[in-house]
Amino acid sequence: MMTNSAFRTAATLLFAGAAVLASDVQAQVTIKRSPTGFNLFSVQQDVDLGRQSALEVEKQVPLLNDARTNTYLTRIISRLAAQSTGTKYPFTIKAVNSTEVNAFALPGGPMYVNRGLVTTAKNEAELAGVLAHEMSHVILRHGTEQASKAYLGQAGLSLLGGLVGKRGSTSSQIINAVGGFGLNAAFLKFSRSDELEADALGTELMSKAGYDPTAMATMFATLRAEQGRDPSKLERFFSSHPAPADREARIRTLASSLGTGGSLQVVGNFPAIQSRLGGITASATTTTSPTYSTSTGTVAIPTETVTINVAQPSSNFSRFTHGAGFFTVDYPSNWRTYQTGLAVSIAPEGGVVELSNGQPNLLYGVIVNHYSPFEGAEDRWSNSLQRNYAPFEDRTRPPRRFLEDATDDLVRQLISANSYLSAVTGSARSEVIDGAAGYSVLLNGRSPTTGEDERVTLYTRGLADSHVVYMVCISPAREAAVMDQTCARMSRTLNVNDNAAHPTSTRPPSR
Repeated sequence: MMTNSAFRTAATLLFAGAAVLASDVQAQVTIKRSPTGFNLFSVQQDVDLGRQSALEVEKQVPLLNDARTNTYLTRIISRLAAQSTGTKYPFTIKAVNSTEVNAFALPGGPMYVNRGLVTTAKNEAELAGVLAHEMSHVILRHGTEQASKAYLGQAGLSLLGGLVGKRGSTSSQIINAVGGFGLNAAFLKFSRSDELEADALGTELMSKAGYDPTAMATMFATLRAEQGRDPSKLERFFSSHPAPADREARIRTLASSLGTGGSLQVVGNFPAIQSRLGGITASATTTTSPTYSTSTGTVAIPTETVTINVAQPSSNFSRFTHGAGFFTVDYPSNWRTYQTGLAVSIAPEGGVVELSNGQPNLLYGVIVNHYSPFEGAEDRWSNSLQRNYAPFEDRTRPPRRFLEDATDDLVRQLISANSYLSAVTGSARSEVIDGAAGYSVLLNGRSPTTGEDERVTLYTRGLADSHVVYMVCISPAREAAVMDQTCARMSRTLNVNDNAAHPTSTRPPSR
């Protein structure tokens, strides 16, 4: 009997989309104004998480507690925040009494800026550029996206298959699993694609607020020059904000399209604030600078060995019809379905086994779900070149077509999150699923949970909007012949409604 616990499965999937070379992106600078990535949290949970984390942060960092400086910073971010469309977050900002050049924002709105960054900026617009960039991370929900990805690597495929229950899946428990509240690396360290998105949206916010948007580019040039003079002052900033290729050129390209007639001073009185901060010394009781916690990265797995013993799949099939009309699929009538959101997991009695620590494992069964780009284009392309094991890997030509790239990425992430799996060389096959192009790829390896060889088959089927419906079949290798027949039959019965509404990102159920 399956329980309502967080699941760990034999395989873990992330999501990505078609990769684009960095040099190609520069000419196509776009502004992402709303979040679309994989996220386990609601907007309100972002706000609650930020508030709780702020309480922890302020126990760790030396706040400046200078009303004049904080008022000045608040006037800047209020002007920037007013330009944002969509969700309005309760932004706040406080100065930190550290000469280290850094700034960061927590999910939901709390922002912090070191006085070292204020004294390094050449003008108010450069300072506003960094604040607009940090604000954009909040608006685009990059922090909780990163935390969600970290948790996904722990909770496993069952999280995506709709099997995660209510017990063990609250926002607090998720955050604690990946590093805890406060200065948590899981939501303070961003990808290069996150940086590009924050640069672009931040540039637009600056322009709308009346600033010259090119000041964001000059600020990053200023920071780069300062890094050359004193690397230790910017070590933390660049470790949590990896610089994308051609960053300044991209910003200038976008700024020119927005118009560069803005001002370098909107709120005013920047020189006086800068001079004020330059004359302040660190408090004797607050001399430490922010320290980022490290995500645990793994979940302890009990050492007991589980034996899988399931009945043979029935030759009689039942039909599963998705509640939103997204797809139908036939499955053995002696299996059970578990639907959450767009995902459905289908497994026989005994296919989900609960270990002594209360964590159920999906070890025999099938998952059908929806895929949209998970990482940004630059990260997808960069990651695709790391190891030459994926079925469509090719370093000699531009990025693959979307379905190839999506399938390649899903395989890569399966292996990345489950080191015992590997893609079988030459196993990628072209498929036609419900009249549309698709692929199947075989992976195998020795499962640490069962101690047996495990077989995982991934099917992908393209959608008209360049999203993907995928099916994953998992079984011990000794059951592979039967599972292969069952999976092949299920793939032939998968019928997808391309016109049915589905989100721009794949998201497990809200908690």
